[in-house]
Amino acid sequence: SVKRDKSFDQVLESIKKRELEIKFSKHAVERLNNRDMDLNMDEIYRLNNAFQKAKSKGVKDALIIMDDKAFIANINNNVIVTTINKEQLKDNVFTNIDGAVII
Repeated sequence: SVKRDKSFDQVLESIKKRELEIKFSKHAVERLNNRDMDLNMDEIYRLNNAFQKAKSKGVKDALIIMDDKAFIANINNNVIVTTINKEQLKDNVFTNIDGAVII
């Protein structure tokens, strides 16, 4: 098992308890765990910011690209639907989105 950063464990607990402004689907949480994709509070803040930008442009379903991670998000429901790591970003086609936010 990979040694996890304590702050990531705290972020994960917040995600599971749904204490954050944005929520993560069960599927997205499983993907985070299975793909060793750690998130810190700064990245959560940046994701919140991306949601605000997408909302302001009327985007409903967004692809959010942040550094070497990507997320498919339902903007209206404040939910991260799935997470994608950098290996999966290559040669991938994203459907059912109506906007992208690069942060």
